Amino acid sequence: MTNVLARYDALIASGELKPDPEQAAAARRLADLATALEATPKRGSMLWRVLGRKPEAPRGLYVWGGVGRGKSMLMDLFFDALDIRRKRRVHFAEFMLEVHQRLAVERAKELGDPIPPLAKAIAEEVRLLAFDEMMVTNSPDAMILSRLFTLLLEEGVTVVTTSNRPPADLYKNGLNREHFLPFIALIEARMDVITLNGPVDYRRDRLGSIDTWLVPNGPEATKLLSGDFFRLTDFPVEDRAHVPSEDLIVQGRSVHVPKALKGVAVFSFKRLCEEARGSADYIAIARRYHTVIVVGIPKLGPDNRNGAARFVALIDALYEQKVKLLAAADAEPQDLYESGDGRFEFDRTISRLEEMRSEEYLAAGHGGD
Repeated sequence: MTNVLARYDALIASGELKPDPEQAAAARRLADLATALEATPKRGSMLWRVLGRKPEAPRGLYVWGGVGRGKSMLMDLFFDALDIRRKRRVHFAEFMLEVHQRLAVERAKELGDPIPPLAKAIAEEVRLLAFDEMMVTNSPDAMILSRLFTLLLEEGVTVVTTSNRPPADLYKNGLNREHFLPFIALIEARMDVITLNGPVDYRRDRLGSIDTWLVPNGPEATKLLSGDFFRLTDFPVEDRAHVPSEDLIVQGRSVHVPKALKGVAVFSFKRLCEEARGSADYIAIARRYHTVIVVGIPKLGPDNRNGAARFVALIDALYEQKVKLLAAADAEPQDLYESGDGRFEFDRTISRLEEMRSEEYLAAGHGGD
């Protein structure tokens, strides 16, 4: 318990965080959960056999609030301090893609309902599942969630998740939402719901009043964007050579993300828009990251119309998910595609790029929450 709270208090003392009663309450609850998990007998241990049953899993947490309120920061403190072996932290969208793949494998065995064996397999792998950004956007996910998570909880898995929405607003106005309502009831019955909606948007505060579209490309723009990345992710600047990368699996293909941490991704225009990419790649990126940094955007026109078309698809995907875009380019948005075939179609992209620089857009939550 002391470990989580000591780390949180140290951030307050250093001035990295401002005192926030809701954050402090959430930190205490996460610390209590860490203590409970560390004290719970391990699966298959002697105490399990003495009891003759599975020990009841500690009650999970659903932490929700507006963008930039410190949800991911608190999850970092909790997950890093938690001293158990079988723990996993994963972005919720990535987990659900994995679930669909594993269900397909189970169905191929033709042994009946594929969900119970999957839940049992996951429970063998982890005691804690920690999700970043629970957000349900499609009917297949909605149909699976209630049954899968009921079984996971029965198998002794503790779930902790962050979200921009309260449970009652998940999958709001979704197709056949009535079938999803048991999942909302499950969250409210089996997890503690914690709200983080303090007055400070820490993520927006860290961006300050900078221009998110830098002109021209070059060392100065790259240096500024690099500084933004380290501020947004709290990654030590002195370890800049060791920033982690990530690979997203999209329709069986791998999309390499050169730098990825805490929901922030960095790409070059060349890798992102001049290589063979499709809308599915950009949608996956937009769902996975709340902030995308793109460097090296050139002036566009008929000579690089394929790259321009992919850039349009990228901006459409980022805009729909309210992803923050930080970019370095050779021209302002209105001058990016000056003339020639395709210029007329680029007008909507210009409009979206301008809106994505506005305070209203930057204050919106990822996914439009």
